[in-house]
Amino acid sequence: MEEAAAIVKLPANREILQVFAKNYRLDGQDNLKDPVGMHGVRLEVDCHILTAATPNVRNLELVLEKAQVRPQHRTVSSLAAAEAVLDRKQKEAGTAVVDIGAGTTNVVVIEDGEIQHIAVIPMGGNHITNDLAIGLKTDLDVAEQVKLKHVNIGDTTDKTYRIIVDGAGYTFEQAETNMIVEARVEELFEYVDKELQKIHRSRKLPGGVVIVGGSAALPGLAEFAKERFQLPARIGKIRGLAGLVDTVDDPAFATATGLMLLDILLAPYVNDQVTSTDLFGGSLQSTFGKLLKRIRS
Repeated sequence: MEEAAAIVKLPANREILQVFAKNYRLDGQDNLKDPVGMHGVRLEVDCHILTAATPNVRNLELVLEKAQVRPQHRTVSSLAAAEAVLDRKQKEAGTAVVDIGAGTTNVVVIEDGEIQHIAVIPMGGNHITNDLAIGLKTDLDVAEQVKLKHVNIGDTTDKTYRIIVDGAGYTFEQAETNMIVEARVEELFEYVDKELQKIHRSRKLPGGVVIVGGSAALPGLAEFAKERFQLPARIGKIRGLAGLVDTVDDPAFATATGLMLLDILLAPYVNDQVTSTDLFGGSLQSTFGKLLKRIRS
């Protein structure tokens, strides 16, 4: 059923990565989560189809091939991060996961245990570093150290601090540093809120916003997000793991941890349903639809 729904006309330079079945309709009966075992004549499905630029996918495959890494499946990073930091209650109530990476920010909204929306915003932690380098008139290495160690969003303290990078000393004003970072973060959150508005979930997610990624460690970010989104907001914590959890207990590792969890969940489907020629093919698209039933737990 999902394969049939994915037969859509796409630009020549894009391809389907995944298909997420959201709701089924059987003979006019709406909002069916799982029609298996039901009887009817006409079965329809509402799907969320995730596409990607074909050149980017081919380049990624080439990199993995040269690194002699054989992928078992592929998915969007924000979905992996959600698997690592959300519990079942949050997935049912409605939660947005905002994964702030280096060059992009990935957003996924999960509600009723289903993927409602996925977006990639071309803005991330590197843009904050670049803004600091320009605003403070300093090198990128210095700006990165300022971002990691001295930014405190929302802090109005009027103080001066000094840092040492590669033996050289630099002096900055706290208020100026925070102002530069807040301006970029506010712009980023505006783009995220626009994505929520597209699905009519702006200020309407009981599970709130969960922030992960390298830049999630910025002090004051969660409170700043709470004010801007008018929703509960927190920094994501990896859940449900033991062993080396202290080593990866950082929002920067949420995506990598989630990918490992998804790999474990997908292993039976990959072994049973996917041949070697299907590793980058269409059968995995329906596999992820079936996987969502397991993600809910």
